[in-house]
Amino acid sequence: MLEIPYFTYIALSLLILLIVICFILLSKISSLSSLLHVQSKETSVVQDRLKQWQEQQQLMFAQQQKLRSNLESSSAELQLKLMQQLNEHKEQFNKNQMFAINQLIAHLSKTTKESREELAKSLANNSEVMAKRMTELTQSTDKRLQDISAGVEKRLTDGFDKTTKTFNDILKRLALIDDAQKKITELSTNVVSLQEVLADKRSRGAFGEVQLNALIRNVLPEKHFAIQHTLSNGKIADCILFLPKPTGNVVIDSKFPLESYKKMTDNELAESDRKLAERQFKVDIKKHINDISDKYLIDNETADGAVMFIPAEAIFAEIHAHYPELVEEAHKKRVWLSSPTTLMAILTTARSVLKDEATRKQIHLIQEHLSHLGADFGRFRTRFDNLAKHIDQAASDVKLIHTSANKISGRFEKIEQVDLKDEEVEKITE
Repeated sequence: MLEIPYFTYIALSLLILLIVICFILLSKISSLSSLLHVQSKETSVVQDRLKQWQEQQQLMFAQQQKLRSNLESSSAELQLKLMQQLNEHKEQFNKNQMFAINQLIAHLSKTTKESREELAKSLANNSEVMAKRMTELTQSTDKRLQDISAGVEKRLTDGFDKTTKTFNDILKRLALIDDAQKKITELSTNVVSLQEVLADKRSRGAFGEVQLNALIRNVLPEKHFAIQHTLSNGKIADCILFLPKPTGNVVIDSKFPLESYKKMTDNELAESDRKLAERQFKVDIKKHINDISDKYLIDNETADGAVMFIPAEAIFAEIHAHYPELVEEAHKKRVWLSSPTTLMAILTTARSVLKDEATRKQIHLIQEHLSHLGADFGRFRTRFDNLAKHIDQAASDVKLIHTSANKISGRFEKIEQVDLKDEEVEKITE
């Protein structure tokens, strides 16, 4: 078999490809020719429609020209009608305005006339009321003057009576002074007898106990002290004070070292006798201090200290002024010296302590009442704030009302100040 060269295959392939391309081109050309034919038909149709549109445009232009002329003529007629109606409305508005002004003037005249009449009536009524009040005031003044005159006469009479009574009282009091002078004389005699009583030891002790009893009963309640109280050691104290812890029960014992004191202060005695009495006075005071310390200071029963009551202020002052060693000795023995004056201060302090203790026992009730009081005050404060807000709002409303009233009054004043002349009124009515 003969072999075909390779380029021959290539040439045949190209030839076949060209033939295929020619067929494709022929088909495209035929389709294009048919498309051109269709487009030519469409172009003719478009030209026809364009001619029709131009004719419609010409027709519409003619209609617009006609419509414009019609609008111009109708707008002219409408303008004329509007001008006529405007003139008519203007004339009617002027008539209505003049009628309203006339009515307003008539109403203002009527209101002003009525206001003047009411003002005249009010002035007349006020004049009558003022005249009546002046008459009443004159009558009351005359009556008051008569009452004052009667009162002055009565006071003068009473003054004379009181003066007479005062003179009588003076005479009576002079008689009482005479009686008092007699009683003073008797009292001096009694003082001498008192000195004789105090010369006895037992009498002095009884005198001190009576004075102590009177002082305590005048200051403290009965349940907080005891007279002639027996202690656990069998000793009898003149008085014991029942005080709360940590003070405890305080014993008070009365001592009256009068004999040695009188001797050492008696200037008629010799110096040696006074010195001897002074030493005896110191010995007596120390003995009393030691006795009180030993007898009346009991652990877990009485307080840490006891009170030595000296019924004479002079003896108490003498000890503190000239014998400080006795005071120091008493402090060491836990014995507190007191006179009637200082004992009153001690008893007053004890009463304050008792009051504080009673208050401390009732502190929970006080706290409860304070808490209730705080809650009540909180509610009171809230209600007061609300009331303050209402008051502020009311004040603001009153200010606004006052402003409105001022404006209304100002407008009435302006209306009353309007003074139209007769010619202007006639022009307005025309």
